[in-house]
Amino acid sequence: MSSSPVAGGDGRLALDIAPRPEPPERIDPRALRAWQVSGAISAMTTLVVALAVAAVAWRLGLPWPLACLPPLLAIVAVPFWVWFIPRVRWRRWQYAVSDRDIELQQGVLIVTRTLIPMSRVQHVDTRQGPILRHYGLASVAIATAAGTKEIPALAVEVADALRDRIAALAGVAEDV
Repeated sequence: MSSSPVAGGDGRLALDIAPRPEPPERIDPRALRAWQVSGAISAMTTLVVALAVAAVAWRLGLPWPLACLPPLLAIVAVPFWVWFIPRVRWRRWQYAVSDRDIELQQGVLIVTRTLIPMSRVQHVDTRQGPILRHYGLASVAIATAAGTKEIPALAVEVADALRDRIAALAGVAEDV
């Protein structure tokens, strides 16, 4: 990427910067199934709460069509949590790791592209909850002074190798 100062027509200094291509790396396809299971658990939890709210509303004398509204809305939301959101999330997650920085891209309506300079990385971890563990996946968490960003749902071997590579490039391996 080359950048050179160019004087604009209004006298201000502008940089001639070529746009970065989208990051080429994608997360593991098994993430889709793990996120679907997680979405199903969230949907069922929400449905149980909605049923409890409906029961209390009905016992308090609310007409049954209004009391049934929370569970019906929860049931309508299930396909989104279980099918649509995991698929879109998986398709829109991309990342790249270079010698200079880590680039993360996610989102549909609002696409977020994050650049983390290697010089800002304080430490890097792999994380694995029970659902990811079941599918042989782990996430890579990258901590900076500004907070932590995560590359979700990579194969465990890929996540471990990426964690070690980022630690070496950022120089955090020597700090241990």
